[in-house]
Amino acid sequence: MKDIIFDDFQNAVDDSLLRHKSLLDIITKLEESQGRINRALAKSVTNCGCIEIHAKKQPSPNNDDIDMDSYKKQLNTHLDGTLCDNCREVLEREIGNNLFYLTSLCNLLDLNLYDVLLKEYNKINTLGKYTFR
Repeated sequence: MKDIIFDDFQNAVDDSLLRHKSLLDIITKLEESQGRINRALAKSVTNCGCIEIHAKKQPSPNNDDIDMDSYKKQLNTHLDGTLCDNCREVLEREIGNNLFYLTSLCNLLDLNLYDVLLKEYNKINTLGKYTFR
């Protein structure tokens, strides 16, 4: 069922993309949309203040025998707070635009978005925490 939603989305993107059919248009719009996500996040911190960033050096494992689960618990997101409704709405819109252009790129290259997601999902499930991302 979920693959149908992805396929329907991918087809809807293909039907609605009119002005930016060129590969160059799509990749620059994809990059621009990523910048807009970053800008919306920055504005959530600097203008709204609903989230705060408290960054510091992440701890390094002391030896090769470290347990990955306990190491993961030591890592910090550097993020405090939660998005307010307005910032959440802006970020959802910007992430949606990013998905639109990512899907447009998939369409242009004859890649199925669901297949790409499924391969990444399987890789993560196979390697688990050892993907080291």
